[in-house]
Amino acid sequence: MSTWLKRLAALALSLAGTAALAQAAWPSKPIKLVVPYGAGSSPDVIARIMGEKLATRLGQPVIVENRVGGGGNNGTGSVAKSPGDGYTYVISTNGPLVYNTVLYKKLPYDPFTELRPVVLAGGQANVCTVRADSGINSLQELVAAMKKNPGKFNFSSTGVGSLSQLGVELLKVKTDTYAVHIPYASSPLAVLAILQGDVQFACVPAVAVLPQVKAGKLRTLAVSTAQRSQLTPDIPTMKEAGLPEIENLAWMAVMAPASTPTDIVQRMNREINAVLAMPEVREKLHAQYMEPIGGTPEALQNFMQQELRVMTPIIKRTGITIE
Repeated sequence: MSTWLKRLAALALSLAGTAALAQAAWPSKPIKLVVPYGAGSSPDVIARIMGEKLATRLGQPVIVENRVGGGGNNGTGSVAKSPGDGYTYVISTNGPLVYNTVLYKKLPYDPFTELRPVVLAGGQANVCTVRADSGINSLQELVAAMKKNPGKFNFSSTGVGSLSQLGVELLKVKTDTYAVHIPYASSPLAVLAILQGDVQFACVPAVAVLPQVKAGKLRTLAVSTAQRSQLTPDIPTMKEAGLPEIENLAWMAVMAPASTPTDIVQRMNREINAVLAMPEVREKLHAQYMEPIGGTPEALQNFMQQELRVMTPIIKRTGITIE
């Protein structure tokens, strides 16, 4: 071997050794967990509950950064374009990770190629709700009111292309009704819109709805899951409420930039699964009407692909297209 080839080989070994050493020392600085929605949103809540315990296990601070806008695309896309050094992650949802690939004509990132799955953190049912003084006592009564008063009903959501929008769009298709969609940056804002009378109803995460129900300001009509949630056993499913079966789960997943090393992704997966299994973490999530899920990166990848297969025809049937 010539001298220059020996030097090149030595340099390559040195660089590989340095990279391996850097990964072995991971983490050596704070970790950023981007939430593409506002403070108080479901991804924000689970990020902060997990982040506290994760920081202790990793020995480094976990900084939660809210980066809102674009229906969750801004924050999710920023992580897709970030260096894969193991220090930047996003906890995103159905829309930015799956649905928006169908909804948007030009999505500025590809969640299936520019992000890699870490873990499916948790999920929750959306709860369809109206103001307590609306005079509407059931989902069937809401549908009847929309049919009787076409064009006079608005509904709020957690963003364009979010499950809280698509669930209602599917409801509209199934019941041949019409309502105007008004998106908001987070579930608390979507609920506030109902309270203020800016919209007449919404199907949004339980964590934002039920405190107002207990305060006597809102009335629940149905949950979006196929079975009643153990966390909200008194709320009927849409099928039980007398409508065609409509099933959807609001889920939250941790993703990393695609170039993040496999060993770091696997370590993060193990640590988050360990955190989600902690009784105190499960208790805190249940108090927010969220169910921890967990699992492998491969399971999350398969789940996302399945969501894409199931929801693509539904999205296309609604006719929603976003420029």
